[in-house]
Amino acid sequence: MSKFRKGALAVAGLITLTAAPAWAEGDAAAGEKVFKKCTACHAVGEGAKHKVGPQLNGVIGRTAGTAEGYKYSKAMIEAGSGGLIWNAETVSQYLHDPKAFVKGNKMAFAGLKEDADVANVIAYLADFPGAVTGAGEAPAAEAQVAESAPTPETAPAPAAADTEIPDHGLLHLGRKATEDEIAAWDIDIRPDGLGLPEGKGTVARGEELYVENCAICHGEFGEAVDRWPVLAGGHDTLKNERPEKTIGSYWPHASTVYDYIRRAMPFGSARSLSDDDVYALTAYVLYLNDVVTDQEFELSKQNFTSITLPNADNFIPDDRLSEPHYAGKKEPCMKDCKPSVEITAHALVLDVTPDSDGEGQGAIE
Repeated sequence: MSKFRKGALAVAGLITLTAAPAWAEGDAAAGEKVFKKCTACHAVGEGAKHKVGPQLNGVIGRTAGTAEGYKYSKAMIEAGSGGLIWNAETVSQYLHDPKAFVKGNKMAFAGLKEDADVANVIAYLADFPGAVTGAGEAPAAEAQVAESAPTPETAPAPAAADTEIPDHGLLHLGRKATEDEIAAWDIDIRPDGLGLPEGKGTVARGEELYVENCAICHGEFGEAVDRWPVLAGGHDTLKNERPEKTIGSYWPHASTVYDYIRRAMPFGSARSLSDDDVYALTAYVLYLNDVVTDQEFELSKQNFTSITLPNADNFIPDDRLSEPHYAGKKEPCMKDCKPSVEITAHALVLDVTPDSDGEGQGAIE
């Protein structure tokens, strides 16, 4: 008998006896706060979709590796086939030590150490027993609409549109973007501070946000978990064969740190942070790299440009405009430009996101 069969039978009996199991030992409200550590990879609630890890609506009582539309690791699929069903006991064991419970499972979460945190998360997840909206099968209402929709043969022809044909642009397509649409897209930050929004955030506040949103992938001190990018350290390694290119050892400008966090983080929940949150996280990442040393330091638009990263002076300004075909407005050479061509360097690593092979790294699969 599989080592997972006992858990499967136990949860089957539990679901038969009660339609809404209560996890008396857990506090769902407290579990919601703990679950913030998981939101970089997982989603629950109305409209939840698969992210780095699968959505967790209905995970209590679900066979492992079976959420429709999510690409699981081979180990998790085999665990589900062997009888692993997520109930209070199995989820508890998994959250305490994910790698040990399902060996070979691809994930980035090291596990929760406190029994109370685990029980609270289980209680919180039990509040979301419903079907998926946004992944897997369409909700019944949508399916009904789809069934009653006219077929291509019976669908009425669209009425002639009495609209003016646009004449702007090369292909006369679309419309001009509104000022609000341009503002939402135009969010880049320059090294001289142009583009920075109003706001501020302390190192201490950034630490709280980092633990909730970032440590799951980047480690508690920026050391990284598994193959996720290292954020801190690496000083004096740039001349090594395999340099450690971190924010402190390699990046040239703090503006790039702010811009990247604001635009792309947390992974799977991009653009979910406020401007103040981004200032605080940037301050904390600078603190991890000893660029600032005071936990009470507050980074803001006013003092942002006073921050200088250690490797800033080793970057060369873009001088392409001095090249002949730019300076003299000549056509660049496109054929037989050199007597011979040879490979002078090889990239050692092309990808920086561990799940780039399409297999997720969620905490609960």
